[in-house]
Amino acid sequence: MPRSLIATGCILFIAPLLLAAPPQSREQKVRADKQRVEAEGFWIYNDLEKGFEEARKTGKPMLVVLRCLPCEECVKLDDELVEKDPVIRPLLDRFVCVRVVGTNGLDLSLFQYDTDQSFAVFLLNADRTIYGRFGTRSHRTEWVGDVSLKGMAAALQGALDLHAGYPANKASLSGKTGPTPEFSTPEKFPSLRDKFTSTLNYEGNVVQSCIHCHQIGDAQREFYRAQGQPIPETVLFPYPHPKSIGLVLDPHEKATIAEVTPDSPAAKAGFLGGDEIISLNGQPLLSMADVQWVLHRVPAEGGQVAAVVRRKSAEKPLTMSLASGWRRASDIEWRVTSWGLRRMALGGLKLEELTDEERKAASIPNGKMALRVQHVGQYGEHAAAKRAGVQKNDILIGFDGRDDLTREQDIFFHATTKKKLGDQVAIKLMRDGKTQTLKIPMQK
Repeated sequence: MPRSLIATGCILFIAPLLLAAPPQSREQKVRADKQRVEAEGFWIYNDLEKGFEEARKTGKPMLVVLRCLPCEECVKLDDELVEKDPVIRPLLDRFVCVRVVGTNGLDLSLFQYDTDQSFAVFLLNADRTIYGRFGTRSHRTEWVGDVSLKGMAAALQGALDLHAGYPANKASLSGKTGPTPEFSTPEKFPSLRDKFTSTLNYEGNVVQSCIHCHQIGDAQREFYRAQGQPIPETVLFPYPHPKSIGLVLDPHEKATIAEVTPDSPAAKAGFLGGDEIISLNGQPLLSMADVQWVLHRVPAEGGQVAAVVRRKSAEKPLTMSLASGWRRASDIEWRVTSWGLRRMALGGLKLEELTDEERKAASIPNGKMALRVQHVGQYGEHAAAKRAGVQKNDILIGFDGRDDLTREQDIFFHATTKKKLGDQVAIKLMRDGKTQTLKIPMQK
């Protein structure tokens, strides 16, 4: 029989078996990913020191992807950019590429990033100087408007250009590395210390041994909370999205403005649609994530951000002023770690804002609290509100004597900065047209 017919027969025989195969568990997905990536040989798998050694040997810059597994949202971007895109792949060949699938043992003095991302990229060199970051998200599942393959290509090329100019440009890159963190590696945080080690456990249950990115943010907030300290605004509202200050950036470019929101800090500073932001606070930019990094370093009390933009082939300096409390305009309700804040501040409630029509029907004026209980936690500390008597579809109209906390995250801020662990906070709610007051505990 011809070899081609044998091959066809094998495919026809095997295909029904593949179709009938049961879905993989998370444990199987993680192990299969490791086996596949190591077999392909393109990525250095979960071994940063080997990556630094290879970068020193070859003189290439490094690309480090921090990618939680298994995460279907980041799989869509990661697999496509590596395996299919004809522009991205040749650029990746010019880097030493390292894939990190768990943050156990991760050097947090170097790798500081938005831990609510499930796909974060660092572009750096062998002496650990960071050229830039890539990877932005402002919605739980959607990426449109934040990242693109074209934007990734622009960031990669920008990093290669910076690498070609290194070390003459080293001074301009110093701000891309942050200050000393609370703990040097994730597993040293008190809430993670007794649960995880510095390495993944491939001899046992690798999924259970993995510290996910968002757990670092959780541990950081819990660290302050357990000590009875207010959670800093820089921790509550991390990596502000550019649109929170009025900058709508083009995800297909490094840092080009698509439009500017009227009356925003960006508008008042003189930014215009079409401007290419060359630098912020002296730092060259490779992506929207780089803009977020600069904003993340601006104090909660406010300050000035110096910018240089290219407008009609000419460079123009601008200065943007951010007032005290500016971070609170950033949306954090989409973040995975908001579930921890719901436990701390709301006893496990998830809230949503009433529409204008619903407000009118309930006779609640604009500017006053009107938050419907969308979900009531059922277990453990997430069931504290349930035990207090709160029900789904109740409408919160007051919290701790305040009726001006109009967003869920306004309550997060008030509860975690003004109240202490164990405090009993009065919440006023409407149910079937009648009001009542209940008390819920402030928790870790």
